Amino acid sequence: MEVKTEGDNLPTATPVVKDGPSVQIKVLFFAKARDITGLTELSMEVSSGSTTQDCLNELVAKFPSLDEIRHCIVLALNEEYTTESAVVKDKDELAIIPPISGG
Repeated sequence: MEVKTEGDNLPTATPVVKDGPSVQIKVLFFAKARDITGLTELSMEVSSGSTTQDCLNELVAKFPSLDEIRHCIVLALNEEYTTESAVVKDKDELAIIPPISGG
């Protein structure tokens, strides 16, 4: 997976896509996930039929330190909480939300 900048100035993760159609999604990073990746958002191309878990696996491959918080993050797909088995569609927005601490 390669991170590059495209016309919309969002970094783009371009993994090797399996044969067949692909979809473009936007990934949003919050709190510790943002600290680990150094990004607030990322445009990502994945194979059609990919689940949020597949997307998360690709993100952990690109940012191995995300694995430290993987067990406690919450995922949201298009502003609604979701599971790792949800299938992403073209132009979906996947949010990676770790626990937030404060005082």
